[in-house]
Amino acid sequence: MAGTSQGETFDIGRIDEVIHGRVRLGIMAYLSGVDSADFNELKARLQTTDGNLSVHLRKLEEAGFVAVSKTFQGRKPLTRASMTEGGRDAFLAYLDAMSALVAVR
Repeated sequence: MAGTSQGETFDIGRIDEVIHGRVRLGIMAYLSGVDSADFNELKARLQTTDGNLSVHLRKLEEAGFVAVSKTFQGRKPLTRASMTEGGRDAFLAYLDAMSALVAVR
């Protein structure tokens, strides 16, 4: 077969482990298409629990990929998440890395 072999271009190290988890990838994918999302919206879309979503949002926030804001609507707490510019860059790099790994030759 002519051209570059898969072995020469295959680099698993390019995959961002912070994004790669199922729930974190879901958060990033969902936030990439909206300005922001509230906690309950994310929880429903990702079919996860409060605790699980909180842990994964915190990890993405610590990495600088997601900004989380907490306010109140009346007496009800409202948590919103949005993707940061750095998060958008990291997500696009993640998608590029995944595409390179699974490129059909």
